[in-house]
Amino acid sequence: MTGRGAQGPAVALDDLVAVLPGARVTGDAAGVVVRGAVLDSRAVRPGDLYAALPGARAHGADFTAAAVAAGASCVLTDPRGAERAGAPGVPVVVVEDPRAVLGDLAARVHGTGVHAGSGPAGGRGPVLLGITGTNGKTTTAYLLEGALSALGRTTGLVGTVETRVAGEVVASTRTTPEAPDLHALLARMARAGVEVAALEVSSHALVLHRVDGAVVDVAAFTNLSQDHLDFHDDLEDYFAAKASLFTPQRARRGVVVVDDAWGRRLAATASVPVVTVATAPGQDADWTARDLVVEGTGTRFVLVGPDGRRLDLRAPLPGAFNVANTALAAVVLLEAAPLLEGGTSAEDVAAGLARAGAVPGRLEVVAPPGAPDGGAPDGRAPGEGPPRVLVDYAHTPDAVAAALAAVRPSTTGRLVVVLGAGGDRDRSKRGPMGAAAARHADVVVVTDDNPRSEDPAAVRAAVLAGATAPGPESSGRAAPQVLEVADRASAIRAALDAAGPGGTVLVAGKGHERGQEVAGVVHPFDDRDEVRAALAAAARAAAVQAAPDESESA
Repeated sequence: MTGRGAQGPAVALDDLVAVLPGARVTGDAAGVVVRGAVLDSRAVRPGDLYAALPGARAHGADFTAAAVAAGASCVLTDPRGAERAGAPGVPVVVVEDPRAVLGDLAARVHGTGVHAGSGPAGGRGPVLLGITGTNGKTTTAYLLEGALSALGRTTGLVGTVETRVAGEVVASTRTTPEAPDLHALLARMARAGVEVAALEVSSHALVLHRVDGAVVDVAAFTNLSQDHLDFHDDLEDYFAAKASLFTPQRARRGVVVVDDAWGRRLAATASVPVVTVATAPGQDADWTARDLVVEGTGTRFVLVGPDGRRLDLRAPLPGAFNVANTALAAVVLLEAAPLLEGGTSAEDVAAGLARAGAVPGRLEVVAPPGAPDGGAPDGRAPGEGPPRVLVDYAHTPDAVAAALAAVRPSTTGRLVVVLGAGGDRDRSKRGPMGAAAARHADVVVVTDDNPRSEDPAAVRAAVLAGATAPGPESSGRAAPQVLEVADRASAIRAALDAAGPGGTVLVAGKGHERGQEVAGVVHPFDDRDEVRAALAAAARAAAVQAAPDESESA
């Protein structure tokens, strides 16, 4: 379970039940205390409330006996769960929708979120910065946490790649933890003296009540495009989930990027105060990005705000979308400044973002042997060495297009993309992902991503259909070469061969992930490791080819 620390002082079950309208209790709740809350019976510790929720494959009530044996002091479930749990020997709290009340209960138990100071955590707890949107959540969260850490703040991070508490890394199982885990984590941060934490907030988390009981101090919106339509009915439903973060129940104020129509709509309809940010030409906003200058792997720009305030910033990663991520992070930091002891000046914000560091698996350059930062070894110019290789988490049509557009200007040779799509996920985006790759790359290598329980060949076929469908040529270029290489490691090697000197390879889809799920089994696999192995093999082959022929010199 993510982020679980020591349990705190006991909270009376009677006090918790008193705030649940319509709740009924079977068994004797008198004198029963709660020290924590969990969803997984295997994670129960003495004194925990075990939340037995209905699931897609099983009902948590079926594991009640195991939870009680591990020390659960009570059970929270629905009417069907109460029937399945029987008489477990501890009080059973029954409500119609236990998931909908679990976040508030967890906040009360841990004294976090809207109940900060009322429980074991005590005090105000960390200032919370919540980031939502389709693309850019992880990058923006890392920029926020990295900038604040560079400025000497004690920070926390909760997100897709990892969770950090005052510098200590805690494994992440999903973008946003379940409500009991989140509030236990916030309590742990409070005990560790964390001043401010960046929290990625997924649409799943908002719909499934994972962030209930917590109110973020500043909510941030990056953008919205097609994704997760296996979970949401349509884009309207997806937008509504994201927009729910910008309500008084979940946030105190917001910062919204208005480069797309969804952002502009959110800024107009949010029910909390909102500051707007624009980086696209022609958009009006409170803060606008101007004077963009591409510099190495990043972009320098000026962020101009109310009353002519100016911040000189540098996006550490290439591409217009990373200018937006950096601008968003800067304004969020300014909005949060009054909540932090001593505040944070505009100059501090710019300095902190300049030192924020890289983001794992987000346009991450993987260097060939002996060449730091992706340059050519032995002092050779980039066009003389192996191709530049970047690994990125892009797994939506817009993200694939944006990542390829970001690296195209600095590519002197062929631009090659390695691309697959996840099984058991939004099937409607697979063809558009292939089409986006074909519009922007010279070579598209279609391979496996995480097939999960689906037939890998069927997933690849959908991506291939999009990549090979007739469409307008991009920027006068001819239609790309499209290859199908099922094995992902082999696909990476094929991409390096296709790119050649001066070329760029973008390995898209998995980013920071360290496993590949096939037929329900997760196998160790890291795109970055496979790229390094392929580059090393290519270097050895080049060395052999360059060596003098001994038979001729004899």
